[in-house]
Parts: sequence; structure tokens; C-alpha cells
Amino acid sequence: MIQKNLHILLQNIPVISITGTSEIVIEGIQTDSRAVTKDMLFVAQNGVSGNGHDFIDDAIQKGASAIVCEKLPQHLHETCCYILVENSQKTSGDLLARFYAIDFSTFSVVGITGTNGKTTTVTLLYKLFSQLGYTCGLISTVRNIIGVEEIEATHTTPNAVQLFELFGRMIDAGCSYCFMEVSSHAIDQQRIAGIMFRGAVFSNLTQDHLDYHKTFAEYIRAKKSFFDALPESAFALTNNDDKNGMIMLQNSHACKYTYSLKSYSDFKTKVLETHSDGMLLSVEKSEVWTNFLGVFNAYNILAVYATAIILGESHDAILQILSTIKPADGRMEFFKSAEGKTAIVDYAHTPDALENILRTLRKQCSDSMRLITVVGAGGNRDKTKRPIMGNIAATLSDMLIVTADNPRYENPQDIANDMIAGIGSEYTDKVLCILQREEAIKTALMLAKKSDLVVVAGKGHETYQEIQGVKHHFDDREVIKKIFNL
Repeated sequence: MIQKNLHILLQNIPVISITGTSEIVIEGIQTDSRAVTKDMLFVAQNGVSGNGHDFIDDAIQKGASAIVCEKLPQHLHETCCYILVENSQKTSGDLLARFYAIDFSTFSVVGITGTNGKTTTVTLLYKLFSQLGYTCGLISTVRNIIGVEEIEATHTTPNAVQLFELFGRMIDAGCSYCFMEVSSHAIDQQRIAGIMFRGAVFSNLTQDHLDYHKTFAEYIRAKKSFFDALPESAFALTNNDDKNGMIMLQNSHACKYTYSLKSYSDFKTKVLETHSDGMLLSVEKSEVWTNFLGVFNAYNILAVYATAIILGESHDAILQILSTIKPADGRMEFFKSAEGKTAIVDYAHTPDALENILRTLRKQCSDSMRLITVVGAGGNRDKTKRPIMGNIAATLSDMLIVTADNPRYENPQDIANDMIAGIGSEYTDKVLCILQREEAIKTALMLAKKSDLVVVAGKGHETYQEIQGVKHHFDDREVIKKIFNL
């Protein structure tokens, strides 16, 4: 159990006032009052769905001996220390870094942000640096890893308390690096406050999360603020082919680098050949075979290569290892039946990601092959992307089955109707709507002929389907394996 003197933890932390004695020992820091136990410090934050200040008394009843807040409660407990600050979120990050004794000079955290490609990029970096001989940590949508220990991931970016607990465990396990996805939600909610990033990578920016950010301008602002906050000692690497790529670097104090396939950049690659099982790339004038498909993956691989070079690794060693690495779970994951049918599971859940994968696979189809797509859209999320995704899927597929994704608290039929509304009348003859996802997948595979490609998009690695607040076990890959007898 970690124990720290509160007075020492607060040294050089900007505070407005301290009421009560800070000469106490605390045994943990929490931002969720439900998780508070004896002698903990509770940080009251203004959250998206609630205000932590409303739960200060609850935290004290559970044993909190100190409170960080932006507004003092009317009734103060004599036995409790109250620390008034301007920004609770930022203060919690700074305190957590000190509580877990995170030394960012010896523990390097590299963050990857963007709409698409985050999971593939961080997973590739984790695998690459592990094979280069480092003990590494991974924080991703799919899973969190400490060295070789895997931990289930519940969010793209965990909350601050979970993050620093993971960092502490990574350091105890001897990790030199942590490669983590950084979501726009986490940036906006200051869940990454207190982290001294060694570097940040920007992949791309397309429509997503407008249910949260409301406007695309706010979405850009959130991403950009991540780069604005980087110290001079960090690096900032951006995709120069993305129209918002250079915006990320405008006000950053970090050392700036660019990568691209099309424009002039510090790091460049070119797709030389594409086959059904991978691509041949030219990376900085060296040819390398990769087990990945699609131009979008060429960008991901180049971002990984550039990051490793910036961090001081050898060109030859990087490319040799990258040629052996397989895609992340649920990212262009192929399954082949004995009779020659092929199913591909991918996490594509945004218009851009869906278009990328369908265009990539369209190129693999001969005149006799058909591309059959099964896809839905998430409930209680950005509704404006649904008709766009429906249009993209219908335009690029020979057959489309609209189904349920994670409907959450919405009616699955309403979500499907939103998608179908974006489909032109010229495509309606090749569109089916089967809301039961397992039946939709079964139907697609039954209708597929030998050598056809069936794409099951939207859920990828997920092993659940969320309906009315309940997560039911469901895995696209399991359904396909069962049908294919794999």
C-alpha cells in the first residue's frame, strides 16, 4: 500500500487555500466518491454527467481525509483537510503523478491521437519496441498491457486515476515505454493532465464524436490542445497529407516532424505493390513487405517507423521487425472457409474508416468476385454520420446488409432507418435490413459464393453488444469461426 504525506504532495502545486491540516498521510487518490476508502484524498471534479462537488460528503463518510475542490462546501468537517484549487482536473493529474512517483525522464509516454488508426499505431509501436528489447506498456481501445500482462480495456483512454495506477504498475514491471491512445474525450476532460509526454502523433481527422463535441471545429480544437500542451523536450509528429495535420503543430513548442505518402515531409513512404495478404512498401528508399492492406495502413506503418527513428532506433532493425508483425485484433482480420469464402472483421465505425476498408477490398475483387458488407451504427452517438456510412457502404458494396451495432438506449430500427436514408434509390435493390446481428452475418455468409469477400464492420475486437444499458456477449469473429468451422 502506498502512503504519502499530503503536505509534501502539495508542495509547488498551485492552490488557492488550505483549510485544516495538510500534515496527514493519505493512502490513495480518487475522483469517484464510490471508490473512496479510509484515508484517501477525494478530488471533486465537474464531469460530463455529474459534479463531484455534490458527492464530497459521501466521500468523507466513506473515509476521505482530504478534499480537493474548486468550491468549498457550506459545511466543513473539522477532521478533514480542504484544498481549494482553480482546476480540479489538472490538479488531480499533478497529484497522481507525485503519489505514484512517476519519473517521466526515465519512463517515456508516447500518445497517438486522431480519428482513425490509433489502435493499429499504438499496437505496432508496442510490438516493435518489445521486439527491439524494451519492456513496454500499452493503453489502447482493445487492451491494456503491462510488459506481457494483459488487462481488459474499458475506454480508449482510461480516467486519470486508472492511468496513473497503470503507469505505476508499468514502472514496477520495468517498462521503459508506454504507447497509448489519446482520445478527444480524454483531452477535453483533462484526463491526461499531469502526464509529461515524450511525444505525440497525429494520424488524421474525419467526422466522429460530434455527439460530444457538437461541432467539427471543437473536435479539432480538442485534438490541437494536446499538441499545444507538449513541452519543448517532446516531439510532435503529424500526417502532412491530412488537411488538419499542420494545424496540430501551429502552437506546439515540441520538436516538429511530418510524415506523408503524397506531400513533402520528413518521413515518406510509397505503396509499391498490393496483394491479398499484404503490401510492399518503399520506406525511406528501402523496400519492406508488410502483413497489412490499404493505404490507410501505409500511413500507420510510416507513423510507427517515424516515431521509432525519432526515438533513436535503427532503420534496418525497425523495418526487419515491421515486416513480421500482424495486424491488431479486429483490424482487417481475415477468416477463410474450406470452400473459399473469405470474411473480414474490422472496427471501421466512421465514414472515413468504412470507406478506406471498402475501397481497399474493392481493389482486391476481380470481375467475378462480390463484396458483401454487414454494418450498423452505434446508438446514442453522432447521428449525422449514419446516412453517410449507409451511402458509402451501398456505393462500394455489391450487397449491403444493414444491421445493429451497439444500439445502447436507441431503437435499432431507428438507427438502421437513419443509415438507409442516406442510400440512393439506385442502390436499394441490393440492400437488406436484418437487425439481429448474428442473423445478418449468417445471411451474408450464406449468400456469398466461393471467392466472394464478406466485410463485417463496426465492432472489430469488441466481445459484447450493448443493448439498453446491458452488455451481452457477442463477438463477430466467434460467429464467423462457428459458421466456417474454424
